[in-house]
Amino acid sequence: MKESYASVMGLRRLVFAEVAKIAFTDTPLEELETVGYRLYPGNTPDDFEDVFRKRAIAEEMIRLAMGMDLRDYGEYIPVTDGFNDVDVATSIFEPPLVDVIKFACEACPTRALTVTNNCRKCMAHPCTNVCPVNAVSIGKNGAVIDQEKCVKCGRCERTCPYNAIVEYDRPCASVCGVGAIESDDMGRAVINHDKCVGCGRCVVQCPWGAVGDKTMIYQLAKALKQKDKRIYAIPAPSYIGQFGANTTPEQVRAAMQELGFEDMIEVGLGADYTTLHEAKEYLERVPKEIPFMGTSCCHSWTLLIEYKFPELKDYVSDSGSPMRYTAEHIKKKDPDALVCFVGPCTSKKVESITSDVKEYVDFVITFEELMGMFVSMDIEPSEIETEEGEVESSSSARGYAMAGGVAAAVKEVAERIDPERNIQIEGANSLKECIRMLQMAKAGRKDGYLLEGMACEGGCIAGMGTIASTTRVRKAVNNYMKDSEYKTPLENELVDDSLKDFS
Repeated sequence: MKESYASVMGLRRLVFAEVAKIAFTDTPLEELETVGYRLYPGNTPDDFEDVFRKRAIAEEMIRLAMGMDLRDYGEYIPVTDGFNDVDVATSIFEPPLVDVIKFACEACPTRALTVTNNCRKCMAHPCTNVCPVNAVSIGKNGAVIDQEKCVKCGRCERTCPYNAIVEYDRPCASVCGVGAIESDDMGRAVINHDKCVGCGRCVVQCPWGAVGDKTMIYQLAKALKQKDKRIYAIPAPSYIGQFGANTTPEQVRAAMQELGFEDMIEVGLGADYTTLHEAKEYLERVPKEIPFMGTSCCHSWTLLIEYKFPELKDYVSDSGSPMRYTAEHIKKKDPDALVCFVGPCTSKKVESITSDVKEYVDFVITFEELMGMFVSMDIEPSEIETEEGEVESSSSARGYAMAGGVAAAVKEVAERIDPERNIQIEGANSLKECIRMLQMAKAGRKDGYLLEGMACEGGCIAGMGTIASTTRVRKAVNNYMKDSEYKTPLENELVDDSLKDFS
């Protein structure tokens, strides 16, 4: 969807670059007061339509990019109100991290089935015959659906020989698998934060740019300028292919260092740690203590279980996420270091402030936000000359970026440790699929399984904070997996030998 929403995604990235540049160049924060006018000056044909609305949306995006809450629209508040409070070089995240820009919301119709003018008013009228609640009737010009009676089963849509009945939904709600998108008294979208699992799918699905997420770009840039701080960037395995089809990992590392990072350590290293921990945990707990085990990498998947299936919470692996293990690895070697996770989604932002991860991870940004920082400093990773670097992660760890990769990695190691075990795995990649899989597990139909859940279709390579197309990144990750000299974490020389001892 991001590829076809170029204008909205383009605005987000311009905003990220503006905020990063303000921080890197020590420009007074007051300059952000006029950012809407700079981005939409109103002197091009594209600006003529809804120019004031576009400027207002840009202003709210600036506030979110600074890590601030949205403004109260009932009174006049300057764009930069409260910015001095976040003019710091540390994380300032406070929930909610994802929210709706109310005035930008179109109050789109909620889910319904409707009859189009393709209806031929045929003699068979199968739509009326299959409706279980008699909500469909034949009117003067064609079929009519009584929305008060309709239970949205979709039978009429499927049976119509002319495809004259269509189902629609508001875009943000259509991708929210947990029903967190509700409506206020004016019909505008509202996020129920007691249900939201922070996946951020709604952010990139809204064609009006009316849903946004907070960033810590400004605070990170301020920290990178301080020479007494050593900040390590730890990119998720899905970073491969994000910054140019031919950009190498070493070029990304060099670009990070030009921004001011001390070094870059791939989260694939932490993924190797997670694989070993989860393999050991599965062998010890299933089926002796628990009937099945869920993976622990996707925080939105973990929150989904906590909110909707609390009785299954103890069946999720106790192992830490790759982000946490990578940060721990760095801080063991350099206790005074700061760590910045660079990943594909808002889910990791939520994880960084609501779990035990926050003592290890100091900053979290997305690939999209990092690109904004590169743009602000005129850094083009693909143009940097570098040499080949050290292999930090195994092939299976690099596969964590794609749906099915986590469970496959754990299964391979667990079966090598205990060759007599034949571990069945199953994965779901979307919150709706995750719910269906968990319902089956709750009913006892997944006993003995290792279950992998991911909030995004296709896995982390399709996260809301990614840049490149899923197809291109999948190909790049597959090639990167082949390039590793380590097949599994058991061969990775950077992993502590104590973790490889299963005696």
